[in-house]
Amino acid sequence: MPTPLLIGLLREGRTPPDRRVALTPKKCVELQDAYPGGIRVRVQPSPHRAFADQEYRDLGLEVSDDMAACDVLLGVKEVPVQELIPSKTYLFFSHTIKQQPRNRALLRTVLDQDLTLIDYELLTNAQGERVVAFGYWAGVVGAYNGLLTYGRKHGLYQLRPAWQCVDLEDMEEEFFKVRRLPPIKIAVTGSGRVAQGALEVLGRMGIRRVSVYDYLYLTFNEPVYAQLRSSDYNRRADGRVWDTPNFHQEPRAYESTFGQFLPVTDLLIACAYWDPAAPRLFTEADTQRPDFKLDTIADVTCDVDGSIPLTQRSTTIEAPAFDYDPASRQLVAPYSGLGHITVMAVDNLPCELPRNASRDFARQLLDEVFPHLLGGDPDGVLARATIARSGQLQPRFQYLASYAGA
Repeated sequence: MPTPLLIGLLREGRTPPDRRVALTPKKCVELQDAYPGGIRVRVQPSPHRAFADQEYRDLGLEVSDDMAACDVLLGVKEVPVQELIPSKTYLFFSHTIKQQPRNRALLRTVLDQDLTLIDYELLTNAQGERVVAFGYWAGVVGAYNGLLTYGRKHGLYQLRPAWQCVDLEDMEEEFFKVRRLPPIKIAVTGSGRVAQGALEVLGRMGIRRVSVYDYLYLTFNEPVYAQLRSSDYNRRADGRVWDTPNFHQEPRAYESTFGQFLPVTDLLIACAYWDPAAPRLFTEADTQRPDFKLDTIADVTCDVDGSIPLTQRSTTIEAPAFDYDPASRQLVAPYSGLGHITVMAVDNLPCELPRNASRDFARQLLDEVFPHLLGGDPDGVLARATIARSGQLQPRFQYLASYAGA
């Protein structure tokens, strides 16, 4: 009988530690049951993981520090260089494909130690769509944090931070407090998974959705929100008709029209992917406009110096917000002035609901990744996401050679 593939579930080693996990206890069992005799999971103990070691043991799973015998090692965030085991296959978010300076040593070690690195961010189907991601949960927590920030800024209510909630069901117990909102207008940018998570939270809070036209031109006696797609706040600079594929291929040819939303928007929840070549939503100079109404921003995508020019740094789960003072153009303490714009820019939002986010991610892995891992990968799903194989950069990623010092 062939030896089963041994999957090692890594504890997260980054500081501060991430509480998410690639496979929850129940999903480990489901995986083993789906491939009887063909796969086994070994769990590395962790004091920080949202699922306790005992939850794995209770389902008959092996918990051990020893990962040396494992064939494939699964993490979530970057594995510390000193914890990498030579000649192994790893799956995690490496944050190297944009040549991020902080992870140069990581990629260098992958090459030096003959590792195979498969990056979750690069796992796509035949249509080029990502098959595993935490984006939906970034939207869920981001929208909640946006309402939390607005309520705190205006002394309306005090929502319990998401990270202090056990899970989504526990967090939903706080939603009733949002009924104290005045008739504000909330804009949500984006149409992907992140935006979907944000829209679901606003809907569950009982906030009314309206069309973009009504949002711009009508007055309401209750809080409302509108979903803004790229065509709602961008246009071709040369006056030609809007073309969505062309916008993604040639973003420099477009200019922002978000200025029309600035006089009517109280809270912006930014969930749209942003290309550095695309126009920003507005400028710092726009904050000086007498009709600039926007006073709270939840920058869920958290692109520093990106689509939101006030996001000049990211924030943390424990200290999620800062104020931007339009008069001095400086970042100052949160909630420190009525004329300030308060920005929530946490860059690891799914970590605030780690149990929900982990369950969803594990489901995606079981459905979209393991069939290829155990079935020869005929569709190239894993191949497209393999940055390095046995210490060699793959053809798609040769551009990383100088970055890694190869």
